[in-house]
Amino acid sequence: MKKTILTGLRPTGNLHLGHLFGAGQNYVKMQYDYDFFLEIADVQALTDNFDNPEKVRKNTYEIAKDLLAIGIEPENVHLFIQSQIPEIAELTVFFSNLVTVSRLQRNPTIKTEIAQKKELFGNEGESITYGFLGYPVSQAADITAFEGELVPVGDDQVPLIEQCREIVRKFNSIYGDTLVEPEAVLSETTRVKGLDGNEKMGKSLGNAVFLVDDDETIKKKIMGALTDTNKIKKDDPANPDVCMVYYYHKLVNKDDEVKKICSECKKGARGCVGCKKELIEAMKEFLQPIKERRAYYDEHPEEVDKVLKDGTEAAKKKAEETMKKVRKAMKIDYYE
Repeated sequence: MKKTILTGLRPTGNLHLGHLFGAGQNYVKMQYDYDFFLEIADVQALTDNFDNPEKVRKNTYEIAKDLLAIGIEPENVHLFIQSQIPEIAELTVFFSNLVTVSRLQRNPTIKTEIAQKKELFGNEGESITYGFLGYPVSQAADITAFEGELVPVGDDQVPLIEQCREIVRKFNSIYGDTLVEPEAVLSETTRVKGLDGNEKMGKSLGNAVFLVDDDETIKKKIMGALTDTNKIKKDDPANPDVCMVYYYHKLVNKDDEVKKICSECKKGARGCVGCKKELIEAMKEFLQPIKERRAYYDEHPEEVDKVLKDGTEAAKKKAEETMKKVRKAMKIDYYE
């Protein structure tokens, strides 16, 4: 029996390199060895985009095409839409009785995201909704509805998995051994830095290279990337370890080229402008296969719809089985 994996992405925009290296490549590797449920979490996206449903709907399809473009195979992965599985919402309600508001407020991931909102939106960022505060509860329902044993996440998401484990333990202690307690699986690359040197590449931070960026956009972004600020002249020696251009060379360029770049940089035999131009070409070459597959799905939206419909049907069947066990354990299986 294959172990079950559940993971998901919020459709708030297209995938960028942070998603690819932090999660996507791991999904592609794991899809052959597990019963893999991959959720497009549109309900969770609505927690902070509730006033812009068109954006969430559009990005649901955008992110589906991105996932297929990086190598997710429908025959190996159940790619589904969260809102189309009502059992998740039902389980979320039950779980909401098992976690306190103060515990949610102490969740490190939630605290970080609230701080980011305040930084971006000032006082308006303090006006968080019940849905936003409670999305760890919804995420716990996502995982357990499909009896997810393993959850691939970045290190910033580990507190959410621990909260899920707490909820599962409490549920089982009250209602009997019913739900599976999941384990987090960290990617080899857990976080990708932004072009500006920020520790995290993010959609809202303006420091990301998106998989759908055209050549001109890639050029503009890389030419503005942070380099060693102590390097003044072209032939000054520099420290590649503090240079985002070198950082991205290591991600997308060939190993022998990376070694050469590092050596030349330290010797002062490499200018920043020339190094950026080389990165632009390496980045375009790296992204080309993804863009070609993405273009195919842009031209065949009916295939994307079929993938999502089939994946959602498989996910709903699994969630229905789980909820039968949950209702029986809670003594609310009146007519089943």
